[in-house]
Amino acid sequence: MPEVSTDGLDEQQVQLLAERCILIDDNDRAVGADTKKNCHLNENIDKGLLHRAFSVFLFNTENKLLLQQRSHAKITFPDCFTNTCCSHPLSHPLELEENDAIGVRRAAQRRLKAELGIPLEQVTPEEISYLTRIHYKAKSDGIWGEHEIDYILFVQKDVTLNPDPNEIQSYCYVTQKELKQLLDKASKDEIKITPWFKLIAETFLFKWWDNLDNLNKFVDHERIHRM
Repeated sequence: MPEVSTDGLDEQQVQLLAERCILIDDNDRAVGADTKKNCHLNENIDKGLLHRAFSVFLFNTENKLLLQQRSHAKITFPDCFTNTCCSHPLSHPLELEENDAIGVRRAAQRRLKAELGIPLEQVTPEEISYLTRIHYKAKSDGIWGEHEIDYILFVQKDVTLNPDPNEIQSYCYVTQKELKQLLDKASKDEIKITPWFKLIAETFLFKWWDNLDNLNKFVDHERIHRM
């Protein structure tokens, strides 16, 4: 694996680079593990390194979607607006367990607490709905990027928020109209959004949002949407 200097990067974020992500093949079969650092280097991504991830979309009881703006300290896609929470299950037994994506849903609960300060008891894995998966690749800059099969997870609940400023610089609940305005701003380069959020918003999000009371018809655990 190439050696890349982390000098000048945020110390807390650099510590997280030692976490071990789950390596997978193109069909989302676990094939090993590697550090978050190695999984996010473009040099390795270009060689085909692929890892498992998730994206949480949390709605309150008014059907508004919680967005976050990633902190300036983030190593990939700093300052970008994105969905509620985006991260990775780690390579340990509780988060490797694949039955009904329970390991991924446990990881989502963990990261909702770490990033947004949502108490663990407020969003349990059982309250997180797994819809489908997308496979995408995107470069953040000349060194860092993403290559993931991303589990799409939905939650609808009113929660308590206490965000970690090292992870999140701002957050807001938006209506569909407000999100479309934000996406329009992003198309004009007035703000930045993450590439996975852009793909999901342009392809699936609004039809899912229109059917929060009947998401079961959109559950597709067999297919991986290649994007």
